[in-house]
Amino acid sequence: MATLQTSRPARFAGRVVLAALLLSAAVCFAAPETPDEVLQHADQIRTTNNARFQALLQQLDAQAGRLSPLQRDWLAYFKGWQSGLQGDYPAAVTALTSVLARTTDPTLRARARISLLNDQFNAAQYEDAYANLGLLLDSLPQIGDRNAHFLSLTVAADLYNQAGQYDLAERFTEQALAYDRSDTSICYALYNQATTLYKTGKLRADDTQIRSGLDACERIGDPIYANAIRVPLAQAQMEHGDAAAALQSLMAHDAEVQATHSSALISLFRATLAKCYLLTGDLVHAGEYARSAVDYANKQVNSKASADAWQVLYQVAKQQRDDTAALGYLEKFAVADKGYLNDTSARALAYQMVRQQVQEKKAQIDALSQQNQVLQLKQTVGRKNMIAVQLGIALLLVILGSIVTYAYRTKRSQLKFQRLARRDGLTEIYNRQYFVEACEQELEYCRKSVRDVSVVAIDLDHFKQINDSYGHAAGDFALKRAVVACQ
Repeated sequence: MATLQTSRPARFAGRVVLAALLLSAAVCFAAPETPDEVLQHADQIRTTNNARFQALLQQLDAQAGRLSPLQRDWLAYFKGWQSGLQGDYPAAVTALTSVLARTTDPTLRARARISLLNDQFNAAQYEDAYANLGLLLDSLPQIGDRNAHFLSLTVAADLYNQAGQYDLAERFTEQALAYDRSDTSICYALYNQATTLYKTGKLRADDTQIRSGLDACERIGDPIYANAIRVPLAQAQMEHGDAAAALQSLMAHDAEVQATHSSALISLFRATLAKCYLLTGDLVHAGEYARSAVDYANKQVNSKASADAWQVLYQVAKQQRDDTAALGYLEKFAVADKGYLNDTSARALAYQMVRQQVQEKKAQIDALSQQNQVLQLKQTVGRKNMIAVQLGIALLLVILGSIVTYAYRTKRSQLKFQRLARRDGLTEIYNRQYFVEACEQELEYCRKSVRDVSVVAIDLDHFKQINDSYGHAAGDFALKRAVVACQ
């Protein structure tokens, strides 16, 4: 009995060792992944495990000579995408433009154009980005890949959000959700929904639909979109006076955000953390995270994250009674905030200009088509009687009337754009740019005519307290009432 008990474990251990050896041999002699399999795997993990994604790109680079032309184009696309993720937008735009010029594959063309217009947008090339968006949406019927089709809808929602076209953003988000209800789709689409709700002042920290989008992002293991949703939720918490809860929510994922290598997300995330620390009274960490946000925002100097970070540093220095540092930070905040506001106006104007250009091209095509029709009719009616000739003349007059109408509408649009460029969208008063131009003209006139000139400056005391206490909607109302009082 004792011998039997001793031999069984020994035999079992031997079998385990043998099985392990056989498994190791099978792994060693298993066929390596094909380039297509590596490319597919890289595509799946680029946001969830970016370090491994970069290692796969290096692996493919080492065997570039054995790749097919399409495989090399996919590798070039991934490299361009990675450059954009890390904030090197000029390199990303160059690489992705090159891919679009070479490839005829509809899926790769769609994916490259999506990444390209995102990088153009981040590089402040707004007209190019919105023009590319129009081309992308025009190509939707030819995009057979469901993922690329869905991403086209979500990137449209994102760019319309950035242009302040919230109704359009909402419409494309709904289209995306109707097109695909997978966890990935819900994650991406509800990120856009969270952005729309926050920018329109409707986002609640306990919004169940947005929370379901965050849950979907966590289920698919996508840290970029998950934390991009956490930021507006935390901002909503801060605006409702619960900065401590916002801080706790964000700090639990700070290391995760760092691992994404996304400079834009890290900058935004850390600027939001800096505001949380400031509101909870932790000036040391507020300054630390604000400086980190500025460092990561160096490729996007006109970003909201950069302006918020400089504002936090100013508040920290002010509370620490370091007047010299506070003044320096205030100047940098003023520059960054002005840049961000100008950037916001530039995005809206770029969208309107591209939209107008598309309408003009359509009108020109329609006019040319009508002219061709007239020429064909003239050739036909030239062999007929005077009634037919009179009909041709009447048609020509209609076309001339259309051209006159088109010219009138174009001029009206130009005047509208001029007004948009000179006036503030909220209060309808002249903006800083117009003020500077008008002052220069007035000063020059007074100098030549030897006249005095006076300037009255009005400041709204404690305006930030209105925003902090009652929300941006109340702040906007206060600005409008102040303008009415001045008028």
